[in-house]
Amino acid sequence: MRIAVNARLLLHGKLEGIGWFAHETLSRICKAHPEHTFIFLFDRPWHARFIYAANVLPVQIPPPTRHPLLYWIWFQWRIPAVLRKYKADLFLSPDGFLSTRTKVPQLAVVHDLNFEHYPDDLPWAYRRYYRTWFPRFARVAERIVTVSEFSKQDLLATYGVPADRVDVVYNGVGAVFRPSSPDEIQAARREFAGDDPYLVCVGSLHPRKNIARLLSAFDLVVQARPDIRLVVVGEAFWWDKGMKKAWDGLVHKDRVAFTGRLDQPRLRSALGGAEALAFLSYFEGFGIPVAEAMRCGVPVVAARATSLPEVAGDAAIYCDPFDIKDIASALEVVLSDHDLRSRMTEAGLERSAKFTWARTADGLWASIEKLLQ
Repeated sequence: MRIAVNARLLLHGKLEGIGWFAHETLSRICKAHPEHTFIFLFDRPWHARFIYAANVLPVQIPPPTRHPLLYWIWFQWRIPAVLRKYKADLFLSPDGFLSTRTKVPQLAVVHDLNFEHYPDDLPWAYRRYYRTWFPRFARVAERIVTVSEFSKQDLLATYGVPADRVDVVYNGVGAVFRPSSPDEIQAARREFAGDDPYLVCVGSLHPRKNIARLLSAFDLVVQARPDIRLVVVGEAFWWDKGMKKAWDGLVHKDRVAFTGRLDQPRLRSALGGAEALAFLSYFEGFGIPVAEAMRCGVPVVAARATSLPEVAGDAAIYCDPFDIKDIASALEVVLSDHDLRSRMTEAGLERSAKFTWARTADGLWASIEKLLQ
């Protein structure tokens, strides 16, 4: 079979959540199935890192998809022509974007529908594109893979997708993530927090990541714990009005550090050295940083929202993501109760063991096979 793959998020040095999903699953699938040809469709020059095996055929299709208008051109016009040219038997899209102008069977990985529930969190052009086209993609997809039972139920309720067309395949955790030794914890404190204990937040500076409320809650925590710091790891996408207001009103700015994106070894270091992960996103299809923190043996404070209780189970303390005082209270509980921290560490290590990329790749391939039969 000839399986065409939307590989536009395989960006060297710039892998984000969906890009990591694509990289970790496709690298395993291509090597495990040399009997098939995988046609990787890139929107810019590709990196050799992503040509995983001899059965991968890379194809560059301009223009680079940096704007919704370019999404439309790429998926509605360029992709159908390339699928015809290379006689593809299947089109796999790890980011959920499909084409309504092809008869080739399509499999979409839809990670979440945050844009349907919180459209104002996105710039106008993006939310218009997503809310116009994703319902159509859901209708034309032969199968849909999603990353949690929460997201499956959301797809069924929001788009009316038949349940038997949707497969749940949980995300995995990279092999690099593991608990830190005492020396590694001290080194991380030195690098990220000037030798002080710190909370870590991992997530792009996007409204739904709820970092604005975390900053306000942190201001309350630091009043009682003047030695604590907050380290925010992630790319700055949209510094919106809420974020600017929270930052301008922050009393303890000197206790907050923004690192930008970190590669996986340094992210593991930042997670492993933290007192706890604060992950307060009010809408997540899965929440990979939660699983990564659990694999590092780090307690988690998570929003009581969407998929997060499904992922973290009893290995996290939950709070109302819209209540700053509740967030601060949850952070304080984790910082002050050492017995609780120990129990959360053990529960997190046990729970995170089931989130492996090998299992994710097997689940995605099982869904692909349903279309190849």
